[in-house]
Amino acid sequence: MRALIQRVSGASIRVDGVPGASMSGGLVLLLCVERGDTDSNLEYVLRKVISLRVFDDADGRMNLSLRDVDGSLLVVSQFTLASDCRKGNRPSFDMAAPPEAANALYERFIERVQQEGIQTFSGVFGAHMQVTLTNDGPVTFMIESRG
Repeated sequence: MRALIQRVSGASIRVDGVPGASMSGGLVLLLCVERGDTDSNLEYVLRKVISLRVFDDADGRMNLSLRDVDGSLLVVSQFTLASDCRKGNRPSFDMAAPPEAANALYERFIERVQQEGIQTFSGVFGAHMQVTLTNDGPVTFMIESRG
């Protein structure tokens, strides 16, 4: 499982051209489910996302987590993070999980984040989405559940 997270001062999403969720400060998470991912991968990424200290404390040091700042999370499915661009000019997506399996883990991820008490917004799996965000910093991190 791969997750690209961006610290944001605001974000919104449109799904198939229709305005969707919008949020103020927190994280935007682009989530990619790869072949063979399990609940173990999901839990690893979940723990990292909600515990990673990427928000500034009173001294301006990145020392606070999403939970510490009571931030929101916008989760967007993003199979293209599984791309392999090493050969030729057309990316390969062979490492992306099949849609049915990917959607199941994506939906379970969102449920788990909500169970942790994090205000969570999401896109729609497989839909055409437009994400607008203001990256705060800019601060961007890649989390991978496999070594």
